[in-house]
Amino acid sequence: MNENDTKNGDAVDAIKRQWRAERPDLNLEAMGIFGRLKRCSTFMTDRLDNTFAKFDLNYWEFDVLATLRRSGAPYTLAPTELFSIMMITSGTMTHRMKRLEARGLIERLPNPDDARSQLVKLSQTGFDIINKTATAHVDNMENMLSGMSDTQKKELDNKLTELLAIFEK
Repeated sequence: MNENDTKNGDAVDAIKRQWRAERPDLNLEAMGIFGRLKRCSTFMTDRLDNTFAKFDLNYWEFDVLATLRRSGAPYTLAPTELFSIMMITSGTMTHRMKRLEARGLIERLPNPDDARSQLVKLSQTGFDIINKTATAHVDNMENMLSGMSDTQKKELDNKLTELLAIFEK
């Protein structure tokens, strides 16, 4: 695609024009929606990653620390709770816990309810970092949507809620 392909719309419109020329029999409405969701996701991910990097975190590290932080005092969860909330495997969680513990962002504590596992607790360093990062993260997300009115944001949120409900059935 060249610059002229996007003059009448966005990059997704250009892709749809190409398909329409080659396969006019295809209904491209869903392709447009999913193409735009994918492009938005790519742009969003880049901007989120840039914010997390300012605090020497990546997305999954932010996710673990944020999950512990929003769980409330004492900011401690069992590993099974943590990987269930985050929808990852126990093996992935074990690897992540080791890395976060080595960085001093979490602590592993004995679990009084299960001698076979340890609790995961947000360390003071992790608490301080996640508080700063969460503030920057929320500001970043607000900035990304600053070109939309409050009404447009609410409408988009409602439509995305509807779409998510379809996928979660």
